[in-house]
Amino acid sequence: MKRIFAFALAAACLLFLLPVTACGGGQNERDAYRICAEYEEGVLSAEMQFSHTNGTGEPLSFLEFNLFGNAYREDAAFRPVSDAFSAAAYYAGESYGGMEILSVSPCAAWEVCGQDENVLRVQLARPLRPGERTDVSVSWTLELARVEHRTGIAERAVNLGNFYPVLCVLEGGEFYECEYYADGDPFYSACADYFLSFRADADYTLAASGRILSAEEEEGTKKTYTLELYGARDLALVLSKEFSVAQGEACGAQVMYYYYDDPAPARSLALAEESLTYFSEMFGSYPYPVFSAVQTGFAVGGMEYPALVMIGDHLTGVDRAYTLVHEAAHQWWYAAVGSNQLEHAWMDEGLAEYSAALFFDAHDGYGLTEEGLCAAAERAYRAFYSVQEQIFGRADTAMDKKLGEYLSEYQYVVLAYNKGMLLFRTLRQTFGDKKFFAALRRYYADLAGGIASPQDLVLSFKRAGADASGILRSFADGSAVL
Repeated sequence: MKRIFAFALAAACLLFLLPVTACGGGQNERDAYRICAEYEEGVLSAEMQFSHTNGTGEPLSFLEFNLFGNAYREDAAFRPVSDAFSAAAYYAGESYGGMEILSVSPCAAWEVCGQDENVLRVQLARPLRPGERTDVSVSWTLELARVEHRTGIAERAVNLGNFYPVLCVLEGGEFYECEYYADGDPFYSACADYFLSFRADADYTLAASGRILSAEEEEGTKKTYTLELYGARDLALVLSKEFSVAQGEACGAQVMYYYYDDPAPARSLALAEESLTYFSEMFGSYPYPVFSAVQTGFAVGGMEYPALVMIGDHLTGVDRAYTLVHEAAHQWWYAAVGSNQLEHAWMDEGLAEYSAALFFDAHDGYGLTEEGLCAAAERAYRAFYSVQEQIFGRADTAMDKKLGEYLSEYQYVVLAYNKGMLLFRTLRQTFGDKKFFAALRRYYADLAGGIASPQDLVLSFKRAGADASGILRSFADGSAVL
């Protein structure tokens, strides 16, 4: 069965997986993922042609890809779901999945390695010279666990986040390998262009972080979607047999709301439209042609991907609204302006939290204000500080720590989200609205499509006439006591 299907998939993708035509003006071309995939009975079978240009000054002899789907193996060293959410996520008891790489070509050799079988290392057939572009084809299967998480079979939907091999970021001449820590978002990637052909049972409705170009049905049994997404860090999909769809528009983008249990879907759609409009006005234009908010089984709450956000179906009322706005803010802080989320989680989470607070402060009717949200964040931070001092004699409030160094999900949330929010409130209070918003608009304009470091944030404030280096450093290293 698998061999027959693999042959059929390869034949179906033959025309789809064509060489990517170069575009553009002498600059380094973006990577391109051309993926052909089929989902059936809990298993995704796929292949992709990956195109990469060597943007370094040195020859490259190998490429490394993160295999995030392998985190769901039974013998995984790093569990994808924290203890705090495990019972809710594994709704049917323990369940496991994993990725199996079937083939890689052309190459001299390939292996699955890393700390937790989380990396695909491909030895190129010959070294890739600076400025030269190469194509590598990879085929794989992804077996899904029954888990309400980023990648898995939820009770009422199928979540396909991080479902393909993702090129590791080249940092300091080495590929940065991402271990799948349960606390936080263990993802770090560069922007690329995506082209997808996706086949599934016809009674599924597909929500995707990309523009759906076509949806062709085969005699009522299967449906094949094609879509594209340019300049994005990830591609994510959600499919369900229960979706209803509400559709609107904001900032020139198509806004889609996929839901199956929302008593006021028009209000949720309007909230998505309002948040995109507000953030576009405050920070800079929304960068994608579509935005999909998707209700699905996601025990943690919400999850951001470029042009698509997952909203946990257990959320209601204000919690649902806040989550939607927070994840929408991530379209600016994470999706457009990237960062190393494993080491500087506060850069996107803290700024998304404060951006959400600004939105609710500017929009009546939700019962939330910037002052109230920041006060709640400060209470949570002070309670954490007090408990740590009593137990350990001192409180570790450094925000710059790798995800694996956080002692718990609680500590991660308090420092990356709550203290991160308070950092940006402090910057606004210190420098005033004019310089604060000028700095964030500069940050977005200069870093959209790239990867920002804490120093880039400092530089954006400096260019707006504000020396934020001391405040940012003291919050990040824990020397600032609130």
